[in-house]
Amino acid sequence: MSFEFLVPVSDLVVAHAKLLSENALGKHINIHTIDGGIPNLEKVDIAILGIRENRNDVDFLGEHLSFDAIRKSLYELFPGNWSANIVDLGDITPGNEVSDTYYLAQEVLSTLLQKNIIPVILGGSQDLVYAQYRSFDILERMVNLVNVDGKFDLGNSSLPITNTSFVGKIIVEQPYNLFNYSNIGYQTYFNSQEEIDLIEKLYFDAYRLGEVISDVTIVEPIMRDADIVSVDLGVMNSTSISGSFASPNGFDGREICAISRYAGISDKVKSFGIYEFKNFNNQETTALLVAQIIWYFIEGVNYRSNELNIRGLKNTLHYNVPVEDEILSFYKSIMTGRWWIEIPFISSGNNKLERHTLLPCTYNDYERACNQEIPERWYKAKQKNEV
Repeated sequence: MSFEFLVPVSDLVVAHAKLLSENALGKHINIHTIDGGIPNLEKVDIAILGIRENRNDVDFLGEHLSFDAIRKSLYELFPGNWSANIVDLGDITPGNEVSDTYYLAQEVLSTLLQKNIIPVILGGSQDLVYAQYRSFDILERMVNLVNVDGKFDLGNSSLPITNTSFVGKIIVEQPYNLFNYSNIGYQTYFNSQEEIDLIEKLYFDAYRLGEVISDVTIVEPIMRDADIVSVDLGVMNSTSISGSFASPNGFDGREICAISRYAGISDKVKSFGIYEFKNFNNQETTALLVAQIIWYFIEGVNYRSNELNIRGLKNTLHYNVPVEDEILSFYKSIMTGRWWIEIPFISSGNNKLERHTLLPCTYNDYERACNQEIPERWYKAKQKNEV
C-alpha cells in the first residue's frame, strides 16, 4: 500500500503534543509516529497529510519544507463540540522526480476518498492540486474545483506544469473530469486579459477580491457545490502573512477562516488543501494562521447538515418560477434556509453529468428570478450541460 511511504510526524512535534492539556486538539488526534506506526483508518472522518514538494514552484530556490510549526500550532488549539475522528498521517517527502510525488499523493488521496475520509492537505507549491484533482479519477465522475487565489493559475498548458499553470493542465489533460472551476478572490492586475476572457468563455465562475470582502456569504453556495477546495496562502494580505510574495491587498485572517468554514460545512467537499507554505519571515504567526484555517474547516465538517439529496428530504419547499420561456425550479431547506435551483439535464450519453442537475444558489437568486432575471450561475451551468 502507498501508505508505507509516509514519513511519521517528527519526534519533536510528538513530544510537544504529549505536554499539552488533555483537552487540546493534539490529544484527540491519532498521530502517525515512529513507534506507533500509521493509525487505524476505521471510522476516521478527517486525515491531515503533509506533502513537502515545492520543486515546480516558479521561484524555487532549493528550500526544504517542514510543517512542524503548523502541527504544533494546530495541536495546541482546543476542539469545539466535535464528533469527527481525526488522524495525522504525517508527510509525503519529495520523490526522485516531481511526477513521483504526484503519483504517491494521488494514490494516498484516492485511498482516503474510497474510505470516505476527507484529506486536509498541507502543501508546498500549488501544482500539487493537480494530484489532488487526479485522485478523483477513481470515482469516474465529474468534479468541481474551487480555488481561493488571487490568480487563476491557467498559465500555458503546452509547457511543463508549474504552480502558476496547474489549472490549465487540469482543463486540457485526459481524462476530462472537470465540470466547473471557480476562483474566489482574484485580483485583476495579477491576471492577463486573455485569462479573464478564457474563464468567461469556458463558463467558469470568478469572484473578485473586493466582491467577496464586501459580502463573504456569497462564497457559501460556491463551496456547497465544490468537491475539491484549494487555498493559496498568497491570497492573504501582507498584514496577515509575512513573506516575500505577500501582496498589500488580499484576505485577512477573519475572511479566510470564514471561507474555510463554508468549505467545511459543504456536504459535498471531499478534499481540502492549503498550499504555498514557505519559509516566511514570521513563521510562528503564519503557522498559527494555517492552523486556524484548518480548525475552521474541521469545525464546519462537524456541522454538516446532510442535505445532498435535498429533493428527497421531507423538510423541503419547492417553487416554480416562470422566466421568459423557461420555468425555473427552486428548492429550499426548511432546516437550514439554504436554496438550490434545478438545471435541465441534457441527455448526451455522458452519465458523469447527472449529479450536477441541482445547483446551490441563494435567496437573492430566487428573488431575482421572480423579477424575471435569470441567475448567472444557472445560465453558465446550463451552457456547460449543453456542450
